[in-house]
Amino acid sequence: MNTLMFLIVFPLAVSFLALLPPLSLTSRKAVGVGVNIVLCAVPIYLLVTNLDREAAYFHLESSFIDVGMLLGEFFIAVFIVYVSVRAKRYLPVFLVVVQSLIMATFEFTAGHGMQVEHSLFVDKFSIIMALIVGIIGSAICLYAIGYLPEYHEHYREVRDRRRYFVFLMYLFLSAMFGILFANSLMWLYFFWEITTVCSFLLIGYRDDESSRESAFRALNMNLVGGVVFAVGLVYLYKTSGIMELDKLLRQDPRVVLLPAVCLAFSGLVKSAQFPFSSWLTGAMVAPTPVSALLHSSTMVKAGVYLILRVAPVMDHTVAAKMLTLIGGVSFLITALIAISQSNAKKVLAYSTISNLGLIVACAGVNTSAALWSAILLIIFHAVAKSLLFLCVGIIEYKLDSRDIEDMDYLIMRLPKLTAVMMTGMAGMFLAPFGMIISKFITLKAFVESNPVMAIILAYGSAATIFFWTKWMGKIMSIRHGVTEVMEHRVSRLEWITLGILAVATVAVCLAFPYISFYVINPYLLETFGKIPVFDTFNVMTVFVIMAGLLIILPLGLLYYAFVDKDYKRVGTYLGGGNIDNTTFEGAMAAPRTIELKNYYLGKYFGEERLFYVGVFVSLTLMFIMFGVAAVWTES
Repeated sequence: MNTLMFLIVFPLAVSFLALLPPLSLTSRKAVGVGVNIVLCAVPIYLLVTNLDREAAYFHLESSFIDVGMLLGEFFIAVFIVYVSVRAKRYLPVFLVVVQSLIMATFEFTAGHGMQVEHSLFVDKFSIIMALIVGIIGSAICLYAIGYLPEYHEHYREVRDRRRYFVFLMYLFLSAMFGILFANSLMWLYFFWEITTVCSFLLIGYRDDESSRESAFRALNMNLVGGVVFAVGLVYLYKTSGIMELDKLLRQDPRVVLLPAVCLAFSGLVKSAQFPFSSWLTGAMVAPTPVSALLHSSTMVKAGVYLILRVAPVMDHTVAAKMLTLIGGVSFLITALIAISQSNAKKVLAYSTISNLGLIVACAGVNTSAALWSAILLIIFHAVAKSLLFLCVGIIEYKLDSRDIEDMDYLIMRLPKLTAVMMTGMAGMFLAPFGMIISKFITLKAFVESNPVMAIILAYGSAATIFFWTKWMGKIMSIRHGVTEVMEHRVSRLEWITLGILAVATVAVCLAFPYISFYVINPYLLETFGKIPVFDTFNVMTVFVIMAGLLIILPLGLLYYAFVDKDYKRVGTYLGGGNIDNTTFEGAMAAPRTIELKNYYLGKYFGEERLFYVGVFVSLTLMFIMFGVAAVWTES
């Protein structure tokens, strides 16, 4: 229990220390490195010490903690009301007042004498998530130390609030650890609300009209999820008298189905599934570390984590089928929308929503095979996507653009960064569809439970391959002549972070059989009493393909970046019609300049065309999910 409390309290203490008068840049770097090493080491220690143990539950009775959380919830509500009234935005005020009235009434009536047997717990799934939050979250915080000076140099109009920024980042990590280890649903709710407020403040860091609009959109949607979360908790306690996650999972589903659906709904909001996806795409106005932290390793993962936790309660119900379809719709439509985007951060955002949709679909299926795929997808996505967000952040400042069409010849301008980025893209390529780790297992699980999902999987996977390969081709293009190399402008801390995440991407891909055997399979055995059976030939085939993509290709790129710097560059072959290296003779001998442009197919896959389809379909599915849950619970 001490280790769990340390992971919650330590980043909390660091966050408040960050508000103290600033140290020198050298001191900040030294302290940042030390803090982040601790945040990486402790989850690894937790894994090693619990590798052969079953889930452990801990009793922690302290009136001080309960009173502190109650005061914290009150402060959060007052703060939201204050900033919303000041900004003349009254929907958040209404939502937070409703939410606070629900919880306050509960706290001082039925919940006053509530007893929680086990406040904290740890199992292999929460340890996997803690490793993701600890290692990737700390790497992103380390990256931010080198990133923020350049950010404020680039955006001189943005007020320099670095201590405030670091405070929010570490407070966010503390809340995430709290979510992962909370068995008390009241504790889980408290940490859930902290992530909502932190994300609101981080998204609005620039404090201009665009960032304020995006921040309040995220706040509104997450407050809707918070209200439903609160309703679910109150209903759960009044009908069953429990307020613990483990006891929820042991109850008769006919009694607790509606509260479970309420919690799953909150998870859908937090993970930006349709119809709530717009808060995540709007959050791209925030600094790059925020995008990486919210969209890869932490906040959105909190949503799918909660959904996977409550999925057993919904098993074999119509609500579970609706959950599967909501995930499938989000997976397919956002993958198609990503094809039409040229903004690199938007591609990454829609790709994130798509991958999370697949995890949600697996949660709805809730078989050992589906859960195996979901957990592995969480791991791959967190590592590779955080790497890609950070790469795009660097590219944005070196090229003064985040448009993919401006990334021509990136391998000539930023060769080492391109090699690292290709590693991240290869990791996304393989996790989990295309030439992928869990394709066969996931497809089998979908076919057995809901054949429609097999069709969605096929089309969504094709779209995924399309938008990744056209981006990869763009950054790999070369031209004849001298091109300025700009990598000397990348700070050392940024390189260290990218190196850590690139190595982690390769290591996770190569070690996935061991991760599965020693960590995921024991968890599945505890949960389902069985583990999925793998075809050895298929697993080894995927393993070899992964080794080729994730080792041979980046090493080949690094060879030209470090060793053979004098390799010969030739002009583009234009079928014999060359005038020079960039122009050729077209029809009627007219000179034309060669252009390399991607297909975006906006007419077919444009955001305006598909977004509202996704909203309508997902809302319909949600109404059915809640309606069925309410009727079944009442009966």
